[in-house]
Amino acid sequence: MRTQVVHLAVYDTLADWEAGHAIAHINQRQWQREPGRYSVSTVGLTLDPVTTSGGVRMIPDLVLADLDPEDSAMLILPGADTWIGGDALAPFAAKARTFLDAGVPVAAICGATYGLAGEGLLDDRDHTSNVAYFLAMTGYAGGGRYRDEPAVTDRDLITAGATNPVEFAREILGRLDVYTPEVLDAWYRLYARSDASAFEVLQTATAQ
Repeated sequence: MRTQVVHLAVYDTLADWEAGHAIAHINQRQWQREPGRYSVSTVGLTLDPVTTSGGVRMIPDLVLADLDPEDSAMLILPGADTWIGGDALAPFAAKARTFLDAGVPVAAICGATYGLAGEGLLDDRDHTSNVAYFLAMTGYAGGGRYRDEPAVTDRDLITAGATNPVEFAREILGRLDVYTPEVLDAWYRLYARSDASAFEVLQTATAQ
């Protein structure tokens, strides 16, 4: 079995919590349908260190210019202050277009949805974000496709609001087929609702 790489975009002021559930459980073998099928690699504008919103210093594994959709299973774009008020992260939005054109999924949350709206990638897809007027500030043409939901998947694009990292992860894990539907449902009930009954399902999956 060939390990496929999921690419996590990293940049200054990255919101640490927004992709944490997703990348942790992509890498974690416990409960997985095919353990070891995926790994996570970070991609930055350069290989210079970046500092997250939480003050964590990270060194990217790969430069964005060298990232080819053919070498990736998904591009995950977390939110960051740097998505708003400038074009610093516009290359990531442009890369997202390249991914979607190639049929490779993209997942964006919080400020990253703002960047994708500005790129025109939300004009013809159902999507969500923090609130509708947040995206409206970009002047995009997709307001009619906005859905007031925690997370939305339309074709190869996943979007979510800042306060919904678990729902964001659920959509990512489902799109990548990391867990069986039963295990994914139990995973969500455990992490979103602290449903103790879900743990028995997960324990059974581990034993198989």
